[in-house]
Amino acid sequence: MTTALVTGGSGYFGALLATQLRAAGHRVRILDVNPPDDAGDLDFVQGDIRNAAVVRAAVDGIDVVYHNVAQVPLAKDEHLLRTVNVDGTRILLAACSDAAVAKVVHTSSSAVFGVPESNPVLPSTVPSPREAYGDAKLAAEWACLNAAAHGLDVSIVRPRTILGHGRLGIFGILFDWIADGADVFVLGNGSNRYQFVHADDLADICIRAGASSGPAIFNAGTDRFGTMRETLEAVCEHAGTGSQVRSLPAGAASLAMRLVATAGLAPFAPYHWIMYSKSMWFDTTHATEALGWTPRWSNEEMFAESYDWFVSHRRSMAAQDDETQSHHRRPAKQGALTLLKHATALLPRSR
Repeated sequence: MTTALVTGGSGYFGALLATQLRAAGHRVRILDVNPPDDAGDLDFVQGDIRNAAVVRAAVDGIDVVYHNVAQVPLAKDEHLLRTVNVDGTRILLAACSDAAVAKVVHTSSSAVFGVPESNPVLPSTVPSPREAYGDAKLAAEWACLNAAAHGLDVSIVRPRTILGHGRLGIFGILFDWIADGADVFVLGNGSNRYQFVHADDLADICIRAGASSGPAIFNAGTDRFGTMRETLEAVCEHAGTGSQVRSLPAGAASLAMRLVATAGLAPFAPYHWIMYSKSMWFDTTHATEALGWTPRWSNEEMFAESYDWFVSHRRSMAAQDDETQSHHRRPAKQGALTLLKHATALLPRSR
């Protein structure tokens, strides 16, 4: 049994990871600015990852640190993207080194690769981010590599886009439209291959990485996935509401997404308009060989489960408007997209 610290343990993925660690018999401490929904037997330290004194106290007596604190693109605050994602990571790594923490697992992002020149993406593929969030996550990785070069055992896990029960944010809008029978859109013909990862599978690979010895980089994604159109058509068929998948011109739609987001009229971030029409997937053979990790969930399975969770919790979510929750634990506000949703009802349907 180890004592684990989960930074960002009150957020969507951090809370799930803490639950899985406890279920596996580990003692768990959480560091977060917000308290967890259910503290249970958790040890909770309230504070900011950028506060060195708080972080040093949080890592005291810890065997393994799982670092999940991050400002996400939907926050649209480039200062926070840098100070939380980069400076906060450096502060944590320094504290872990001082406290002789045995292992650090840093959750990064596939955004560090921007639009890859070729697929599949390998752990050895050179990162090339295309927007501020990816830049910040890559700088945090560099901090991890530097700490590893100075003797701290740090592994990096890069997830593809995360799904799972309770995962909302931009997906809350997608599920809302499908539940109401509104048509949803792909950019271009939707033939771009796009891989996701279930939060349970991501927690599994993080825990396995935490038990491994020596610095490493692991890419995490499902091994069963298809095109964006196929994925959305599958969840529409699963929902059975009559929602269909339509195409929009990729270039014009991406520009429109950027303009309405810049005007504050829709909850898009640069990664959305850069990547939604692009192909990206990881080769995860290395994770299977090194950690014995195999993803359980396919794209279709995780979308169906996530959609069902949304429908069953839709009414209770509508009664809540908790701005303290992470962006991934509450539906993104639709803004001007509400007008587009209603407009789809006027379009002719295929038979």
